[in-house]
Order: sequence, then structure tokens, then C-alpha cells
Amino acid sequence: MSLALAPLDLNVETEANLPCRKFDPDLWFSDSPTDLDVAKSLCGDCPLRVECLAGAVERAEPWGVWGGEIFERGAVVPRKRPRGRPRKEDLARDAALRVEAEARLAANGLATSRSAVRLAA
Repeated sequence: MSLALAPLDLNVETEANLPCRKFDPDLWFSDSPTDLDVAKSLCGDCPLRVECLAGAVERAEPWGVWGGEIFERGAVVPRKRPRGRPRKEDLARDAALRVEAEARLAANGLATSRSAVRLAA
């Protein structure tokens, strides 16, 4: 069975308490790293977070926040970098965040190896 087509919990009111329905949808597709971090945090309590993430992984969403993860060019990224050349400490932090993102995906049963979901370097 496809993860994107996993059965939904029918006890959840689909339109009622979803953060992506209550807040400005542009927040989930912003160019600002800060806005994307806010969108990720809003996804934390969403009852459809796992299904949303599974669907985005399967579709290789080109960009935006899906299921509490940031997608860029079809890959999960730990955070969106601002424009310009990254500082050395930012590169080290990104490496640590990439490991955390892999762990979250694995915890949701979405990836057991780098080949299952492409994580941006």
C-alpha cells in the first residue's frame, strides 16, 4: 500500500483544526527561513502530519513545508538557508540538523536509508 494513500482517521475533522487551513497558506511556501520555521512548528500538532509528509515524500514535492518538514527541489532539507555563502558554523549545524531530519523520517516509517528519500546535502 502506498503511504500517500494511507487511510485517514475518520474521527478527524479534515477542515477544522488543520494549521494550513487556519493560517495564511503563503507561510508554508515562503522564501523566508524564519517563516518556514514557524510553519514547521505549526505542523507539530496537526492530526494529519504523518499522512501529509508521506504524500509529499511520495510526490517529491518541489518546495514548501509538508508534514513538518521543509522540501526544496524535491528533497527534505533541515532548514532553508538564507541567500549568500554559508558560514562554517552554519555548515556544521546543517550537518547535525540533517541527521535529525533523517531520524524524524525514519521514526515515521518513511525512510530507512538515503536512497528511500533524498535529503539535500
